[in-house]
Amino acid sequence: MGVLDEIVAHKRGEVAALRAERPGGDLVAACRGLPPARDFEAALRPAGDERVRLIAEVKRASPSQGVFRGDLDPIAQATIYAGAGAAAVSVLTDARYFHGSLDDLVRVRRAIPVPVLRKEFIVDEYQLWEAREAGADAVLLIVAALDDAALGDLLAAAKGVGLGTLVEVHTAGELDRALRLHPPVIGVNNRDLQTLTTSLAPSLALLPQIPPGPVAVSESGLRTGADVAQVVAAGARAVLVGETLLRAPDVAATVRELSLR
Repeated sequence: MGVLDEIVAHKRGEVAALRAERPGGDLVAACRGLPPARDFEAALRPAGDERVRLIAEVKRASPSQGVFRGDLDPIAQATIYAGAGAAAVSVLTDARYFHGSLDDLVRVRRAIPVPVLRKEFIVDEYQLWEAREAGADAVLLIVAALDDAALGDLLAAAKGVGLGTLVEVHTAGELDRALRLHPPVIGVNNRDLQTLTTSLAPSLALLPQIPPGPVAVSESGLRTGADVAQVVAAGARAVLVGETLLRAPDVAATVRELSLR
């Protein structure tokens, strides 16, 4: 069993326990009357002479790197991101593997004016309503974690809930599966979620295969402006960066560097 398989199995049990404590109907009712989500897709489209837009990530830890910063203040970090020009902010909400929470997302969303992505292992529509109630503007859907039927159902359900989506792939086969559903935003993850190894090779191979229309995003493993320029040349219009920003001595300057400004 790879890392992703382990996380998804745990997540299914976690969702079942949450549903037993709070029925899905209660979540749906709590979302009635909420203001519209911010437009995630539009936020990721470069305008004018911009070359790329940045999704900056807030996360406390990861299975491959352990704890990044024990003193991380999600609100302070996200505020620096937005102030330095990040187009959107991604917040890890998984507790067991990334030490995150929905409360982190709630607080970040209240503090910044840009769209917020719920970075989570989504396996059930229940989690979409959770995200909407917490204030998320978009959610991550990982193709490797879902069969075709579930991927299609969750993509349609997210639209119905009022959420944007980032549909994530890692291989050519996963990209083919994603493209059949015509998602508005497609991300190529440079990290293999089963082995946690990272290389820019997936982006360099797959971004040129994404047709005009969807916003193409390169995710993970981007450490310098030169790395970003490389994936932009391959077709990326946005990049998602976490670890580099969390370890940066000057976060705002690194946001500007990775935004090619």
